[in-house]
Amino acid sequence: MATPEDLEVIKVIETALMKRWPENKIEPSLDRISALIDALGSPQLSFPTVHIGGTNGKTSTSRMVDALFSELEYRTGRFTSPHLESFLERISIKGESISPAELIATYNDIALYLDLIDSRSDTPISYFEAITAMAFVAFAEHPVDIGIIEVGMGGDWDATNVVQSAVSVLMPIGLDHMEYLGETVEEIAQTKSGIIKPESHVVLAAQEPEVARILLEKVVEKSAIPYREGIEFSLIRRDIAVGGQLISVQGIHGEYTEIYLPLHGAHQANNAAIAIATVEAFVGVKLDEELVRSAFAKVTSPGRLEILHRDPTVIVDAAHNPHGATALAETLRSEFDFESIFCVLGILGEKDVKGVLKALEPVVDRLVVTKSESPRALAVSQLFEEAVQVFGSERVYKEEDLNSAITYAMEQVTLINQVSDGVSAVVITGSVVTAGSARVILRKIGRSEEK
Repeated sequence: MATPEDLEVIKVIETALMKRWPENKIEPSLDRISALIDALGSPQLSFPTVHIGGTNGKTSTSRMVDALFSELEYRTGRFTSPHLESFLERISIKGESISPAELIATYNDIALYLDLIDSRSDTPISYFEAITAMAFVAFAEHPVDIGIIEVGMGGDWDATNVVQSAVSVLMPIGLDHMEYLGETVEEIAQTKSGIIKPESHVVLAAQEPEVARILLEKVVEKSAIPYREGIEFSLIRRDIAVGGQLISVQGIHGEYTEIYLPLHGAHQANNAAIAIATVEAFVGVKLDEELVRSAFAKVTSPGRLEILHRDPTVIVDAAHNPHGATALAETLRSEFDFESIFCVLGILGEKDVKGVLKALEPVVDRLVVTKSESPRALAVSQLFEEAVQVFGSERVYKEEDLNSAITYAMEQVTLINQVSDGVSAVVITGSVVTAGSARVILRKIGRSEEK
């Protein structure tokens, strides 16, 4: 139980971290993080690691891998980014966010080392580098049996790439963060392939042919062992079920049937197949089928096609690029029977706004553009102009803040549902920040309705 004093200290720590080189500003190098972990005694080498990179699906897959290892009675440490509501979410131990007291102790362990490395470098330790080091220290001190580490951005120069992973995972790779990773998928794939370690196991999601070629070239260069989706393992059946889906997977070492996954979307079924292959690659044998069923029945993925309100139905999804928006649109089209959809969209300025809008347009009837509290959020006026070009002026509305946008959309959908035989819904998307803020707002709305 967090004390009020601990929560105040957490605010101070977060403020100190936020003053560092920001997460969205990158100076590509492993020099600073390498110097920091060397000073800390290389805590990331005290436990075996699964390292998960790619463009989309990393966090959901990390959570599935965590659930499987937990069911196998491993003490797990999971590092993911970005967070939805609290930066404590990024460091998970045994399936739960690190406690405020543990986070404070970990920060105190490394604070002087942060200052030491800052004094030796022209560029200070960044927010992400500091959080990454804190995760490694927390996992070493717990200690954990396995570290499940999500890449922050890219691969070869990402701060997490100081691990010596037993298994590397490459999720589907697409265009994103092009200002740092490259203008083409080939360039981006080259950067992301940098997490593949010599003679390690490498689990590869289905990729575009040009991406697959680059990844396999890296596998050969590193004398690694590949497991390819669609060849060494695959999703062999998927049926929509109440609250999720029922899947069957051909794993690396055997078949797993009738697995209930309480998440929506074909992409989550593929993520589940990748998670099974990842754990199989690590342990080297087929997993117990009942264990797999038990693990997946408990899986959650907050902010990913998450239904957070009923009457009207409100769904929150953290899609922030065209690939994610396409997966969201396809799931809404194929797994829900909504008469109409009001979409609340708040997106970050550096993203492919047009690509996201074009992906959503076929399934969205009305669009409410807004912005999150992020300083990187695209201005409402600019997003409105972009949206009108794709949706037309009659289908686009604007609200200056997320709370107003959500309230407006819910009110409109409630009115539609009162006069229609069908069911309409609200979908909130555009960024992880938007999804996280929406979760807070919807909780407040839910509490006010209970009174």
